[in-house]
Amino acid sequence: MTEQDKKNVNILREEKLKEIEELKNLNIDPFGKRFEKEQSIKEIIQKFDEIATSEPSEENVVAAGRIKALRKHGKAAFVDLEDQTGKVQIYVKSNLVGSDLFEIFKKISVGDIIGVSGSIFKTRTGELTIIATTFTLLCKAIRTLPEKWHGLTDTEVRYRKRYLDLISNPEVRDVFIERSKIIKLIRDYLDNKGYLEVETPVLQPIPGGATATPFVTHHLSLHRDLYLKIAPELYLKRLLVGGIEKVYELNRNFRNEGISTKHNPEFTMLELYEAYADYQVMMNIAEEMIAFVLKKLKGKLVIEYQGEKIDFTPPWKRLTMNEAILSVTGINMEEVSNDELKNLVRRYKLEIPENSTRGNITNELFETEVEHTLIQPTFIMDYPVDVSPLSKQKPGSPNIVERFELFINSMELANAFTELNDPVEQKRRFIQQAEKKSKGEVNQNFVDYDYIEALEYGMPPAGGMGIGIDRLVMLLTNNDSIREVILFPQLKKKE
Repeated sequence: MTEQDKKNVNILREEKLKEIEELKNLNIDPFGKRFEKEQSIKEIIQKFDEIATSEPSEENVVAAGRIKALRKHGKAAFVDLEDQTGKVQIYVKSNLVGSDLFEIFKKISVGDIIGVSGSIFKTRTGELTIIATTFTLLCKAIRTLPEKWHGLTDTEVRYRKRYLDLISNPEVRDVFIERSKIIKLIRDYLDNKGYLEVETPVLQPIPGGATATPFVTHHLSLHRDLYLKIAPELYLKRLLVGGIEKVYELNRNFRNEGISTKHNPEFTMLELYEAYADYQVMMNIAEEMIAFVLKKLKGKLVIEYQGEKIDFTPPWKRLTMNEAILSVTGINMEEVSNDELKNLVRRYKLEIPENSTRGNITNELFETEVEHTLIQPTFIMDYPVDVSPLSKQKPGSPNIVERFELFINSMELANAFTELNDPVEQKRRFIQQAEKKSKGEVNQNFVDYDYIEALEYGMPPAGGMGIGIDRLVMLLTNNDSIREVILFPQLKKKE
């Protein structure tokens, strides 16, 4: 915004403040009071859209919303009034609302919020219109809305001032309405399957359940550091120990890591666990649940995402990680010798520490060469144990675990395991993980001994899964940035 633009904004703001004082002098509250809004604008349009007559209806309607456009013609005016559900034209005329009320209307501007009562008719051009018999000022806007023809298009401003984005771009509002529907449908599916929704602590004494960098805070009364939840996994599995056999949480997770079009430090995750199940059961649930959501939301299983047609019709493709690497690179990792591993790292320019294990190299090769090729829904199964500390080993394959990740349009959407329930093995892996984090020394802050103790009481065999809700919403609303589906995303500090 130029200096002249800033001056113009301030001039308009001062004019609106003067109008507010003038309204107060007329005993008009510029910021209104309770208003009985009988119908949404969408309901009014649906009810009266078929009327063919230009004569006003006998039925009275009441609506409220924000003025998005205003066209004044002497003693009459046309108003575009918008609420959350839609937009309708209002016709205001001096001899219909009364000269006193029309004088007040002269102080109404674009951006103000009003309530209107009147009858319905159609203009000669066929536009459904409310003829106002009375109106009420509900809130006088002090600041001017973004330029009416171009709206708010600056991406940075849209994210920092989401309220202006929602006012200016109704399609953005629709995305968040869709998001709410998606979450409700997920709840409906899981509730109908007998899962219990729970809540686990956001402040945790040990950052566990995922290998991510936590946010640290300090509790004054307890005189100790606590960590914002990076995952609810270890708490949810404690509930399996306690006898709750099907459990889920739609929760906020916090990871002190990078920001990108696919990552926000604060994000929404669905995690669910089922006793006596395994990762195959979780695959079936992922397929069935997402297909259920799509059918209810869009009435179809084939959608377009960023120019690609994505077919969600089950069954989805299932490949082991080794099969996926083989299909793209021609390399069978099961046959690669230890000496050849170093050549692989050099050939594919893998950014990985020198002391990386075979499993780490395999996973890095997959992420570098294969992940971007997975467009249609694909389950990648059977991960290296080195990158999966909470997964159960695959029978007969000591270096492989029963784990899958779901990829759609090159994006990881879900992560699931057959859960490790052997407390001795879990302790060994926790300590190994803590040694890596602390460069050879075991940092006790990263070993959840209470969880190990819980496992010693016995946790039934189980399957568990996490699904990134923000990424799912991205796919189902055709958005290529996570910031488009999070109302208030984290941004770099404004210069």
